[in-house]
This record gives sequence, structure tokens and C-alpha cells, in this order.
Amino acid sequence: MVEVFAFHLMPYTDLPLAALEEHGTSWVKLPNSYYDPVKGREFYNQYFEQLEYSDRLGFDGVVVNEHHQTAYGLMPAPNVIAGLLAGRVKNAKIAILGNAIAMHAIPQRIAEEIAILDVATGGRIISGFVRGIGAEYFSFRNVNPSDSKERFYEAHDIIMRAWTETGPFEYHGKHYHFPYINTWPRPFHQPHPPVFLPSQGSTDTIEFGAKHRYTYLQTLSSTDAMKKSFDLFREEAEKHGYTAAPHQLGWSHKVYVAETDAKAWEEAEEHMTFFFERLLNMPPEMFFPPGYLHEASMGQILANAKSRKNRTMQEMCDMGLITIGSEATVRQRLCELQKEMGFGVLNAHMHTGNMPHWKAMKNIDLFGRFVLPHLQKLGKPEAGAAASR
Repeated sequence: MVEVFAFHLMPYTDLPLAALEEHGTSWVKLPNSYYDPVKGREFYNQYFEQLEYSDRLGFDGVVVNEHHQTAYGLMPAPNVIAGLLAGRVKNAKIAILGNAIAMHAIPQRIAEEIAILDVATGGRIISGFVRGIGAEYFSFRNVNPSDSKERFYEAHDIIMRAWTETGPFEYHGKHYHFPYINTWPRPFHQPHPPVFLPSQGSTDTIEFGAKHRYTYLQTLSSTDAMKKSFDLFREEAEKHGYTAAPHQLGWSHKVYVAETDAKAWEEAEEHMTFFFERLLNMPPEMFFPPGYLHEASMGQILANAKSRKNRTMQEMCDMGLITIGSEATVRQRLCELQKEMGFGVLNAHMHTGNMPHWKAMKNIDLFGRFVLPHLQKLGKPEAGAAASR
């Protein structure tokens, strides 16, 4: 079965284009004087309503994430956002994709917060682990990008042990030293909440995910890049003595549905363009500060980024970066791609760029009623999957 999640970046989009052009990016350097808290409150309420509606329509989960000092996404504290959603989203899982654990001085704080959310929701939390993209390391200069991968691995180990081992115990690594780790509360989901690893194609993230039997989730990539990453995950899984299951392969994808193909393009194209050309745009050095990536991962991620550059929206659609169309077109396209790639998780971006509330709600409604049920029926239930997730 394919699980379908409604993903949200919660961007701040009431921005003058002149300001974006002057500063060249919505990341790190864009002055926060452009942020209006009254407008920000309106955005939050709309975004929560969109995710709440996704839950009512039967999406398997809703998704939030973490970014800092940017209009790209207003969730610098994703566990706070998840807590605000916990009382509104009644049935769907709440996926936090993810906590940037390498940047935290006390990783067990993440273990505690996720455990609280998991207990409060009765085990509906999915915990995503990320290092944070390169731009985050300009916001948090106390963490050397060259150390971030080592810190990520250590933070991961601390969190997993905090969830699964009886405390108190000690931890002494290269970057973290704690004489007592004894997490209260413990997670509701045993032995621990499901773990997702989002990435844009980093080979070491894929290898790490396969080793630990997590779900690997790739974003902002063409279908060719997706196939390459999924094939590598499957190969790595075989090296570790098992066959990768569809629920371990996730695809994060931008979607818009309207009554006809022409209507969908008319309503969505400007917002897709705003996302890729305005919100996502940043100088290359912010994407990849020195030491952030090793050579193999750098090549793959640069190839993904290059494949998006100077493309028309139609070309991006043909490449599989976005899907826009009528309910029949979107349903057929996504079902075909699922059979071709074998993913078991679709992370659908139901709001994109500067899309107004009414369009996002319309997109969620049409997708939820006419596309979602067909995707959820694809594939067969996997033996033992429920117990392992």
C-alpha cells in the first residue's frame, strides 16, 4: 500500500519582489523587517487549516519540517508546530522532516520532545533526522559544516539509545559527552517512532538509511535521479541482508490538481515559478559551505540542482519534478510513476510558493477525493510492515 502525506513548508510569501531581487535570496540575508507578525498569524492559521483538511480527507499523514532565518519556511521549531497540530490533526500521522539534530547541543532534548508528542498522539509521530541544509550553517556558525556529519551520527545514536535503552547510561563520543541519559517520558511507539531520512540524493544518507532500515525520502529531484537513488538504496539493503520494502522508499513531490489540465496550469504555474525562482533560490556557497558534503554526494546533489536550473515548468513536469493537471491526468501520472519507481511513500506538496489559501484548499480537496484513494490502493500490504513501522 502507498501512504500519502500532505507536506507543508509554511512559507512567508507577502514579500516585495524588489526585496528578493536586492538581496538575491530569501535565506539568511533577507532582513526580518519584511516579516509582519499579523500577516504571519494569518498564514499559520491558513496552513494549519490546510493540514487539518488533509487529515479529514484521509491523507495518511501531514508533514512539517525545520528551516532557520528564511521566508522559505516558518518552522524553525518543528516540534512546536507538531505540538500545535497534534490537537487539530485527529487521525493522520504527524511527520517531522526533520529535526536538524547535528546542530543541537543536547540531542536528548529532541528525544524528549518527540517522546512527548508520540505519547500525546498515541504513537502517531514520525521522526525525521536531517543535518540541515548548507544555509543553516550560516545561521548557526557554532557548528562547523565539516563536523556536521560526525555530529549527526553521534546525535542519532544518542537519540535512539535514549528511546530504546533503560537509563540512566553514559555517553562519551567525539562531539558529545553526557554522564546521565535517562529520558522521561519514553515513546509510545515501541521500540521507537518510525524514522524518515530526507535528502536530495546524498549517497551517505542513502547508505545510512539502508543500514538502519529506515525510510529514505528524496525531494526536488527528477524521476531519473529518483530511480538512481532508489536503486542504490535497494543495493545497500541487499548488502545488509534484506530486501528493501516499498515503505522504505519515499518521494517528495509537488502536485496541483484542477478541473482540467489547462485550468491546473493556469492556476498553478505562477506559484511553482515563485517557489523555484524566488523562495528556493540562494547563492551556491550557501547550499554547499566548505566541508559540508563529500565528493560522491556533492556530484549527485549538484546534478539534481543543475537539472532544475533554467527549466520551464513544462520541462520540469516532463522530468518528474512536478505534476500539474486534471484529476485524471494527475492520477494516471502518479500511478504510472509509482509502478515505475516502486515507492511506498508519497510526500505530496499540496501548497507551493505563494499559492493563496483558496487554491491550496481546492488542490487538497480535488486530490483528496479523486487521486488519493487510487494511490493508497496501489501495491499489496507487506507482511510484517505494520509491526516494523
